[in-house]
Amino acid sequence: MQTHLLHTDTALLTSRTVVRRFRENEGEQLYHLIQSNYARLMDYFPVTANIAKTKDSTEIFVRERIADWYLQKDYFFGVWDKESAKLIGSVRIFKIHWNLPEAELNYFIDRAFGEKGIMTEATYAVVKFAFEQLKMKKLYVRTAMDNYASQRLARKCGFRREGDLRAAYQKPTGVLEDLMLMGLTLEDFNNNKS
Repeated sequence: MQTHLLHTDTALLTSRTVVRRFRENEGEQLYHLIQSNYARLMDYFPVTANIAKTKDSTEIFVRERIADWYLQKDYFFGVWDKESAKLIGSVRIFKIHWNLPEAELNYFIDRAFGEKGIMTEATYAVVKFAFEQLKMKKLYVRTAMDNYASQRLARKCGFRREGDLRAAYQKPTGVLEDLMLMGLTLEDFNNNKS
């Protein structure tokens, strides 16, 4: 266990969102969010889409992520709209390698809230949390080659293309797709802070 992580923030405020750790009994909200975006998520995040088979399975997923947060294995944030207090997305720091330390980041937002800069705002808050509180040295994002919105968001947060991963992702149809690997180092983050 990393002792410096015993006192990390569990809520991050942006101008339009509250980005915070999930709590018990919020699985139903995540279930509804995933169900309303199911078709879109199946293309790029089938694992995420499939956790929401039932309200109970989604609640179990939320509780597992809460446990992982305490065990310093995974930091799963919900993104709530400040105005409506509605769950509109998530940002996750996972596949953490404390020896470097580095981690992968993924994110998604409800289609009704997309293309407004809200997710960039929320993701940047989590990137800042990862570097400043978790003391990460590097973050990376893997995105489908045709997921231009995800690539744009990553670039706005300072990530740069590092390479391509050939046949690294299998769509639900069985087709193998290439992924783009994008990375952000602590040095680049510090040099680009606004």
